[in-house]
Amino acid sequence: MSTIDHHTLQRLVSAGASVGAEVNGCAGGWEVVINYGSAKQPLVATRGKPRKFRNFTTLATYLRTLSITEFKVNSAEFDPEAKDDKDPRRLVAAERLKAAHAAADYDKWFRAQVQASIDDPRPNISAEDARKQMSNQREELLKRIKTSSH
Repeated sequence: MSTIDHHTLQRLVSAGASVGAEVNGCAGGWEVVINYGSAKQPLVATRGKPRKFRNFTTLATYLRTLSITEFKVNSAEFDPEAKDDKDPRRLVAAERLKAAHAAADYDKWFRAQVQASIDDPRPNISAEDARKQMSNQREELLKRIKTSSH
């Protein structure tokens, strides 16, 4: 069975071809079959697998942007509860989302730390003074270690 991708569909619609669509429910979403003349071709993603829309509104908006405003819907096989946990795109998207949340949480924490530092009423000291203080503390600690080990 031949298939059709977004770019080909877009060129057909732009050329003024009479294009129709059938929306079929499936496990976890919706798939589209494009009708052009006597041909019926499933809409595929860039990797050649049937393109699945998890949200019907997203699908309707997609078709509308292509000027396909009327289409037939078959929801007999639609199962909103079904999830394809082995779909690598789903796993990658979940990891991206987790990473984005972690980055946002870190950014929020970091900005709060910077603001707390800016708002700190204690006087600032120069880097040189800080080095001297740390050097003195280090020497004092080493002296205590030497005296306690004897």
